[in-house]
Amino acid sequence: MKNVLIFSHALELGGAETALLGLLESIDKTEYQVDLFLMRHEGELLPYIPSDINLLPEIPQYASLAVPMTCVLKKRQFGVLFGRLKAKIKAKRRVEELQLKWDNDVGLQLSHKYTLKSMPQISDTEYDLAISFLTPHYFVAEKVKAKKKIAWIHTDYSTVSIDKEEQLKMWDKYDYIASISDNVTESFVSVFPSLKEKIVLIENILPKKYILSKIDEFSVESEMPDDGSIKLLSIGRFCTAKNFDNVPDICKRLIEKGLNVKWYLIGYGGDEQLIKNKIAEAEMQDRVVILGKKENPYPYIKVCDIYVQPSRYEGKSVSVREAQIINKPVIITAYSTSGSQMKDGFDGVIVPMDNKGCAEGVARVIENKELQQRLIENTKTCDYTNAEEIEKIYKLIG
Repeated sequence: MKNVLIFSHALELGGAETALLGLLESIDKTEYQVDLFLMRHEGELLPYIPSDINLLPEIPQYASLAVPMTCVLKKRQFGVLFGRLKAKIKAKRRVEELQLKWDNDVGLQLSHKYTLKSMPQISDTEYDLAISFLTPHYFVAEKVKAKKKIAWIHTDYSTVSIDKEEQLKMWDKYDYIASISDNVTESFVSVFPSLKEKIVLIENILPKKYILSKIDEFSVESEMPDDGSIKLLSIGRFCTAKNFDNVPDICKRLIEKGLNVKWYLIGYGGDEQLIKNKIAEAEMQDRVVILGKKENPYPYIKVCDIYVQPSRYEGKSVSVREAQIINKPVIITAYSTSGSQMKDGFDGVIVPMDNKGCAEGVARVIENKELQQRLIENTKTCDYTNAEEIEKIYKLIG
């Protein structure tokens, strides 16, 4: 049997994490022995790791990242603590030097770089393939023995603020770089043209069996009541990329058009207070409802009328794919990678990103019941799991 290692951070709720479950579900375990290493054995999706996947033990040094510094001190992980403090200082200087936006990943990247020397080997096994599923990608490059190594891109690099010089050194250590869409590849190569030959297109593999098994797990009537309103739903982290802070204004414009809508938001994150402030400013307290973090979002998708992804940017939205698997009409904004997400007018609708244009586009779909039904029927003809993508990984292994 071939040996494969997959490395990731944790299994909290998120699109990339769901795609990781899909990858784990799809690998042929009769041909491949799969070890999964998570930095932290945390997250709502942890119980859904397939039983034939070997979850490696948690290692204290790796578990000391992405947690408060006080926890690291209590664990007496002084090497990791020193590395994280050094990274914080270096990141501040680097952001100022490069004049990067406040919304950047330099701090996260350097926290991995400067703690690297404190990290032990992840395993004594020499693998046929080692996969680093989430950036930063330092640890698999340096702390895993493997014949081939591959790192994943999950985001649109034309929209993120990064330290190009540092990231190039990181990516260059890999034999292959997996991109989840052609648009993601294009944006990545525009930033790192020298890495073009390493790119392999491997779209997100979604766990359809898992998704469909969860849609009737419980009733959401108390949270999304059948009160005659048109139920819109959006799912994602409360962050700049998802653009949920503009939902209250878009919703207000729909109300002003005479549409009886309620817009539900599932997620969590640093922008929650900003979103609440925008809801208050727009006086949409009765119309925009924050449902919070949900371990199982699928019953909510099942009862919504239309799923909306109003993002500023995406790599390839897993939540959109999940809604299409559940056969819902889907609307997304015209972010740069939207064309790779769906066929406009066939299995979803792409609307302008500005609030006025977005509201007008959403209103057109709401008012066109025939279009909604056509979108639903067309999703039934498509396979959104991308299960065949696993063959590309087999080819890389050889």
